[in-house]
Amino acid sequence: MSTLSSSSRSFNPLKILSKIGLDGFILALLGMIGLAYLWPEGGLGEGPFSLSTLANYGVSLIFFFYGLRLSKEKLKAGLTNWRLHIVVHVSTFVLFPVLVLIAKTLFENADNQMVWMGVFFLSTLPSTVSSSVVMVSIAEGNIPAAIFNASISSIMGVFITPIWMQIVNTSAEGGESHLSDIMGKLVLQVLLPVVLGILLNKYGGAWAESKKKFLRYFDQTIILIIVYTAFSESFDQHLFSNLSWGDLLMLGAGMLAMFFTGYFIITGVCNLLGFNREDRITAVFCGSKKSLVHGTVMSKVLFTNSAALGIILLPLMLYHALQLIVVSVIAQRMAAAHRLSAGTTLAN
Repeated sequence: MSTLSSSSRSFNPLKILSKIGLDGFILALLGMIGLAYLWPEGGLGEGPFSLSTLANYGVSLIFFFYGLRLSKEKLKAGLTNWRLHIVVHVSTFVLFPVLVLIAKTLFENADNQMVWMGVFFLSTLPSTVSSSVVMVSIAEGNIPAAIFNASISSIMGVFITPIWMQIVNTSAEGGESHLSDIMGKLVLQVLLPVVLGILLNKYGGAWAESKKKFLRYFDQTIILIIVYTAFSESFDQHLFSNLSWGDLLMLGAGMLAMFFTGYFIITGVCNLLGFNREDRITAVFCGSKKSLVHGTVMSKVLFTNSAALGIILLPLMLYHALQLIVVSVIAQRMAAAHRLSAGTTLAN
C-alpha cells in the first residue's frame, strides 16, 4: 500500500511536462486561445476598464520591473567580449529575417500572406531575456555575457523591429511618419519604463530580485490577457477559417526548420571564430531565441486595431513553445556531456 501511495505521489504530470519544456504557462496560452474561441466577446470590450486597456498599462509595468532588476554591474560584466556580442545581434536581427525573406516563396498564396507577416514579425524580434539566461545557465555557458546580450537585444529591438516591418510592409501608408509614430509609441511604452527602472535600480533592485517569482507571474498574466484579446478579435472576424490542422502542422514544422537552420549556422560561425564552449553556448541560445513578451507588446503598437493580430501572433506562440522544448533538451544534454567529459578528464 505504501509503495503504491509513494508511486502515485512521485507521478506528477506537470513535472514530467516541464522536463521537456512544456510548462504550465504554455498550457495557459493554449487555454486562452480556447477561451477566445468559445467566448470572444470577453476580449472585444473597449474603454478605460477593458482588458485591452489593462494590458497596455501592464506592458509598461513589465518593462519598468525589468529595468528595475537590471543593474549597471550586470551590464558592465559582459561589455568586453565584442565578438560574441556581434554574433548574437547579427544572428537575432539579420540572420533570421533574411532566412524568412528567402522562404517567402512558400507563402505566395494570398490566403497565407498574414501568416507570412506573422513569421517575418517573429524573425525580427529581440532575444528573450529570462529563458535565454536560464538555458545558458543550465548548459553551463557564459552567464554574464548572456545577461548582457539578452538585455541589450531587448533595447535594440525597440528600434530594429519596426524598421524591418516598415521595410517589408510596402502597403503601409505614411512612410517615415508612420515609422516615427510607431517608434515614439514603443519608446514611451517600452524604452522609457526600462530606463526609469534602471535609474531606480539602486533603490528598488534588491526588492525586485526578491519578488522575481511574483514578477514572472505578473508578466505571464499580462501576456495571457494580450493573447486572449488578440485571438478574440480574430475569432470574432472568422480569420482562422482558411487555416486547417494541416496548415498548423506545416507552420510548426516551419518554425522548427527556422530554429535549427539558425542554430546550426550560428554554431558554424562560432566554430570558425574559435569561440570557447561557454561563449558558443551563449551565442547559439541568445542568438536563436525570440521574445514572446516583446512580440506581444510590439504587436499591439505595430498592428493597432488589426483584427488579424491573432494570426500574426500565432507563429510567435508556436515558436515560443517549440524553442522552450527544444532548447531545454539541448541545454540539459550539453550540461550532461560537459560533466561526463570533465569526469573522464579527471579520471585520466
